Amino acid sequence: MGDLVVGPYRELFSEPGVKGFVLAGFVGRFPTSMLGIGIVLLISALTGSYATAGAVAAVVSLAYAIAAPLSGRLADRFGQSRVIVPFAVVNALALTALLLSAGLELPEWALYASGLLVGATSLSLGSMVRARWSMRLGGSAGLHTAFAFESVADEVIFVTGPAAVTLLATYVNPYAGLVVALAAMLAGSLALAAQRRTQPPVVPVRSGGGTPILIPGVALLSAVYLALGAVFGSVDLITVAFAEEHGVKSASGFLLAAFAGGSMVSGLWFGSRHWRISLRGRFVRALGVFVVGLLPIMFVGDARVMAIALFIAGLAISPTLITGFSLTERLVPASLLTEGMAWISTSIGFGVALGAWAGGRLTESFGASNAYGFSLACALLAAVVGVAGSGLLRIPEAPSPAKS
Repeated sequence: MGDLVVGPYRELFSEPGVKGFVLAGFVGRFPTSMLGIGIVLLISALTGSYATAGAVAAVVSLAYAIAAPLSGRLADRFGQSRVIVPFAVVNALALTALLLSAGLELPEWALYASGLLVGATSLSLGSMVRARWSMRLGGSAGLHTAFAFESVADEVIFVTGPAAVTLLATYVNPYAGLVVALAAMLAGSLALAAQRRTQPPVVPVRSGGGTPILIPGVALLSAVYLALGAVFGSVDLITVAFAEEHGVKSASGFLLAAFAGGSMVSGLWFGSRHWRISLRGRFVRALGVFVVGLLPIMFVGDARVMAIALFIAGLAISPTLITGFSLTERLVPASLLTEGMAWISTSIGFGVALGAWAGGRLTESFGASNAYGFSLACALLAAVVGVAGSGLLRIPEAPSPAKS
């Protein structure tokens, strides 16, 4: 049984050049889960203001969400390597400026200005790695497994990143977490840029080629992932409040790890299978499972039971992400592939910001257990939109656009 799950992944990494770009992409995007909390920990420690710290972190997140499709478009137009290097260097300089602005107690506008530049130059390396997989495996069953692996890698990053930056900032130095994030971003990004042979070739853009968000299927997926992002953002915040309400705030990290753990387990299993159901069918079913899986968390009043409930709820995360990226890869032309992937990441990013804000407001007003109703409502909205517009996701049984 174990080999049935592991075997397909072993085959993936037997491809020449794959290990290099996967490792570089993993290291380079690891800081995406460290930046927000690292900024909050640093600025709050130096200024004593959580309001300022949270506002700067929000500016970074929103700037990234807005700019990610642009960097994706530039990568499609000029090649990943030519775009990654200048973006990574400027991003490192901007983060250094943010650290200095906080340490030297410069005016508050300096924090926001440097934070804006940090977000605007943060690369969507996950989209670029997926584009490399698409170029190599597009049109084959192996691409499904590759996207599953990337989904699991994202979960590992978002489970371990916040814990790592918190430990560094708390026990080493307030700057330590962000310094490590900067070093990882720079090392991973430059290593990925150096691997030119595995990057997607630059495909000439036809006049009037437009942007992926104007493709109806991609627009639909972006709307669905906006709602799902709100689920992720709200569940994270509400779960911390739930743990505090039940006197076990220190267990909040374990509860969130259970949510992500469900996604990791399902992602490994889902990606190892060869499915006869169409991509569209898998996507719609995953959305339905997500709604059903979230239902129990509204009625749980014990932290230990909540860990189980969150694990079950998390089982549908990876399948929805895997199928969504696979559908995007099939819906967009090769000349817009990286940008198309970036639109999905951007939608999730906006949703996470919205969900965290709404989840915090609702938790303060109605308590954590009731606030989970917002998470459930967002999952239901995603399912309704996805099912109602699923006709836009019909794709021909033909080779992937990335291979055309």
